Amino acid sequence: MILALVCGAGVGVGLWLVVRGLFPPRPSLAQALAQLRRLPEPTIVLQAEAEGGFAARLGRPAASYLARSGPAWLLPARVRQDLAVLGRSPERHLAEKVTLAVFGLCFVPVATALLATGGMHLPVVLPVWGSLLFLVAGFFLPDLGIRADASRRRRDFRHALSSFLDLVVVALAGGGGVETALADAASVGSGWAFSSLRRALDQARLARQTPWAALGRLGHELGVVELSELAASVALAGTEGAKVRASLAAKAASLRTHQLAEAETADQAATEKMSLPVVVLFAGFLLFLGYPAVEKVVTSL
Repeated sequence: MILALVCGAGVGVGLWLVVRGLFPPRPSLAQALAQLRRLPEPTIVLQAEAEGGFAARLGRPAASYLARSGPAWLLPARVRQDLAVLGRSPERHLAEKVTLAVFGLCFVPVATALLATGGMHLPVVLPVWGSLLFLVAGFFLPDLGIRADASRRRRDFRHALSSFLDLVVVALAGGGGVETALADAASVGSGWAFSSLRRALDQARLARQTPWAALGRLGHELGVVELSELAASVALAGTEGAKVRASLAAKAASLRTHQLAEAETADQAATEKMSLPVVVLFAGFLLFLGYPAVEKVVTSL
């Protein structure tokens, strides 16, 4: 029964996809006019890798179709920023989500069929709801998994940004211009953060754009507010002639203070987590000491 339901659902979805591919919906007049008037997208600073593992290759055809015609909630803007920080392409992530969702959908019916061969028969409602639950979990759990990794990578970028600001202040104190100071500061450091900054500045120079516009775009792609604020401060120096050396030095100092506070908070949280194993160990030790007395009292009754 379960196998017949799954096969029927698969055939129905396949027929719907075939009809949708043969007779695609026509765009409305407003959408066609919007396509004609659409401005070219700015160059993406961060380059994501397109390759992936077996899960990404298996779900890539379905992910390509969903990317063309699927709604925006499949990959929200926050998830796209996390993927940009981690250097992963949205197509690869969506393919992995589709593969995990299909695996979760098929896991419960297969397990139910194996139990049925062993003589255990479950109600039909339980496998159906279990399949739906595993389907939703397999599709949305990867989004939660990348959030922690992206947060750590943003924290590393903020550490590099404070050093970058110090180098910019030193270059400005030496009498260099704003664009020269940014280029010199980005060329000194190493690591993925400085590589992203150098790529943004190189693209701005080749496209004949202002470097602060490229830095602001990079901050928006990464979701790092401090970099966007830096771009706004440098833009004042480039367009209005404002003296930003003192403000950049203050920004670097505030970044270091904030990072120190975050490090102290993380250390305190780790210390609090370590107290739980100590309490459990102490409770086990008390139980070990008190067991003979309790056992003697119980047996004497």
